Amino acid sequence: MDELRHFRRSHYNEKARWALDYKQWPHRRRTLLPGPHMPNVRALTGQSATPILHLDGRWIAGSSAIIAALEARAPTPALYPADPGERAAALEIERRFDEDWGPRIRRAVFGQLLPTPTYLARIFSEGRPALERGFYALTAPLAAPLIKAGNGIRTHADVEDGERAVDEAFDWVAAQTVSRPYLVADAFSVADLTAAAFLALAIELPNTPMDRPQPMPARYAAWLAKRADHPASAWVRRMYGAHRALTHDFEGLAPYAALATNMVPAE
Repeated sequence: MDELRHFRRSHYNEKARWALDYKQWPHRRRTLLPGPHMPNVRALTGQSATPILHLDGRWIAGSSAIIAALEARAPTPALYPADPGERAAALEIERRFDEDWGPRIRRAVFGQLLPTPTYLARIFSEGRPALERGFYALTAPLAAPLIKAGNGIRTHADVEDGERAVDEAFDWVAAQTVSRPYLVADAFSVADLTAAAFLALAIELPNTPMDRPQPMPARYAAWLAKRADHPASAWVRRMYGAHRALTHDFEGLAPYAALATNMVPAE
C-alpha cells in the first residue's frame, strides 16, 4: 500500500493530500510532527521537507513531484489540462505559488502563530496521544528560532513581506476569477488546487482538512477574519465545496466511496 507522510494544516501537504483524494488513489497516511520528523524524512529522501509519498517502491518528495507522478499513473481525473498551452499556464501558476507566494505566505502565518507557541503546537499535534501533545507543547517555545531560520524569518520585515504576499495572491486570484470559475480554461486543474490550498492558510475553512483547533487565540482569529469577505475567499470556499469532499484529516485508508455524496458543483 502506498503511503503519504505529511504534516497537518500545511499548504504543501494539503496540496498533496487533495491530489491523492481527487484521484481517489488508495493509500495510507502517517502524520508527522514538525521537528521530530527530520531524521525519518531525511533518511528516506535525503532532504527534510514534507510531504513525501511512497509510490511504486520509491519515495517522492514535494507536492509538485507527487502530483506529477500521480498524473502519470492516473491521468483521469486530470489535474493537468490536455491543451499544451493551458497545461503550461497551469504549471506556471503552480510554480508561482510553490516558489514565491507559498514560502512568503507561510512567514506571515508564523508571524501570527509564533507569539502563541502552545497553540502552534496544537495545530500540528492534534490527534496525537495526550502525553505526546503535552511534551510537544512544552518544547514548542524552544523551537521558535529553528522555525524562523527554516522559513527565512530574520526580521519583522520578512513577516511584513509575507503579509504583502497574502494580499498579492488573494488579489491576483480574485482578478483572474472575476468572470470565470477556474484559473485556467473552464475546468478544475492543478492551478486551482494549488491556489486554493495555499490561500486556505489565511482564511477559516471549517469542516475541511485545513480547519483549526478551537478556540483560537484572539490575535490569530482576527487575522483570519480580515479576509473573510474577500472575493478570493469565496472562490476558495467554492473550490473546496466542489472538489474537496473529505472533511477531516485522517490516518488509514481513504473512504472514497463516500466522496460523491459530499460534493457540490462549483458556481
